[in-house]
Amino acid sequence: MVVVLEEAIRFDVATALTKGERDFQEDSLIASFPQGQETGFAVLADGMGGHMSGDVASALVMSEVFSRIKMNEMLLDKRITDVSGILFETASAANDRITQYIEQEPASYGMGATLLATVIRGDELYWVSVGDSPLFLFRDGALTQLNQDHSMAPQIDMMVKMGAMAEEVGRDHPDRNTLTSAIAGRKIAKIDCPDAPTAVRAGDIIIAATDGLQFLSNDAIAAILEETHTKRSNDISSALLAALDDLADPDQDNTAFTVIKLGKSTLMKRPSAEHTNEPVFFRHSSALNRKSPALEAVPDTAAPMTSDAETNVAQDPIDIPTKRVIRLVTSQALDFDKPSTPAPASAPTEQTKPQASGSWYRRLRTSQD
Repeated sequence: MVVVLEEAIRFDVATALTKGERDFQEDSLIASFPQGQETGFAVLADGMGGHMSGDVASALVMSEVFSRIKMNEMLLDKRITDVSGILFETASAANDRITQYIEQEPASYGMGATLLATVIRGDELYWVSVGDSPLFLFRDGALTQLNQDHSMAPQIDMMVKMGAMAEEVGRDHPDRNTLTSAIAGRKIAKIDCPDAPTAVRAGDIIIAATDGLQFLSNDAIAAILEETHTKRSNDISSALLAALDDLADPDQDNTAFTVIKLGKSTLMKRPSAEHTNEPVFFRHSSALNRKSPALEAVPDTAAPMTSDAETNVAQDPIDIPTKRVIRLVTSQALDFDKPSTPAPASAPTEQTKPQASGSWYRRLRTSQD
């Protein structure tokens, strides 16, 4: 059998979870980047609903998506797999899971969550995103948000830019955090799930986060990454958490994020689809190096790192004050190996993808009695 040597990106990964100034924790996250593999993924969800089970919603969404990606993990190692199709279906499955829970527990009506799931396969980055949880790429000193923001913030910022609203009014506008799409058991208004992957390479730092991280400005996040990009992912995570603490913002939201640092690649063997007499050597085939529009202006040079790590982390139980009216359901309490419904047999078609609607979901950001 002919063997092809392929350069596989290695991962240095750290996760972080903090309650901030909230009375309870509504964020959930998990990451799986097995050592020696070219594929890894991370899932997070930001619950909404306050005392109406936002913590339960985020755990349900996170676990449903995790189980489905995990079930397809072997397929994700094959270049022919429709990764974006799998990710798209996970969002629909998570929404169905919320619907089922609300039917069983009518008092939980109004609960929901954002979703951000990322898959890295070699030099390809895929994601599915619903809501306002940001996906950042830091490359060559520049910070770029890759996914769409399904909240009113972009519209408000546009009004400020056009002069229709004062900057200070837009910054503190009460509707900034109003979601235009969420996993809430009803029709999903918007799903951001690009068909083509975004190219990544050694030296890149990827951050998948809930919007609590955005209490720091993009400039502040970029400055921290510029200062710490040569360090390990756990050092980067600690620096971000310290910066949030330094803000001492009395309204600081729950924050969860995964830092993925792409390190120096190593040559790995895989079977060749072509019958040749000699091994073929290549470094990130250009056919697989498709670039998303968000990265067209990003330079294609970066110093490789030499980092390597494996993590599979879920949120720890949080002590909940007595004012909470429903117990916390953490990721440990859920069965990750069994999705609630059978896995989809095929990728979605354009006819099955949800269309945008005018429905808005308001996140309950303050504690409620």
